[in-house]
Amino acid sequence: MVVAIDGPAGAGKSTVARAAAERLGFTYLDSGAMYRALALAAAGRDDSDLAAIADSADIRLGDRVLLDGEDVTNAIRTPEVTERSSRVSTDPEVRAALVRKQREMLAEGDWVAEGRDIGTVVCPDAAVKVFLTARPEVRARRRADQFGEDYATVLADLAVRDRRDMEREHSPLVPAPDAVPVDTSDLDLDGVLDQIETLVVEAREIGP
Repeated sequence: MVVAIDGPAGAGKSTVARAAAERLGFTYLDSGAMYRALALAAAGRDDSDLAAIADSADIRLGDRVLLDGEDVTNAIRTPEVTERSSRVSTDPEVRAALVRKQREMLAEGDWVAEGRDIGTVVCPDAAVKVFLTARPEVRARRRADQFGEDYATVLADLAVRDRRDMEREHSPLVPAPDAVPVDTSDLDLDGVLDQIETLVVEAREIGP
């Protein structure tokens, strides 16, 4: 079974997906970490090399993120890598290469996968699809608190990133038609997890 969790930056996808995987006994897949790892691998390289780097990079996900055998868990969370990852993710050849890698991972076992196009592109047949949202000011406050950054700057950056993600030609940020919207603005983590667990139970009862 695959539980697909999509949504904009700052909606709580990583926190929710990681906790949901733990509660359900599934494996957690952070697709955004793959784009961040690629952005780090391509630092200082010409953009024309991006597709080739995406194809050849050995990216391993789990408790730690490994890039060609090196632990880059912390290195991929810098503001510079975050900004570059948002830009490289608009490259259709890059997305195609990383989507192939993600599909290979999701082909076997039970997963909670989070990103921006899991339910629409990577795994459109996912048994459960959730689209996490939150008010822009809530998302900005969360990220500012998480990374110790200026709230106003983060809010402005999120607006730019949202627009880029929603307007990109390939795999734009949109909820799958059958995704269940969950607004996390006023919910605690347990409240969100309860909703996801209910969806999983219902999906199991319905069956394939």
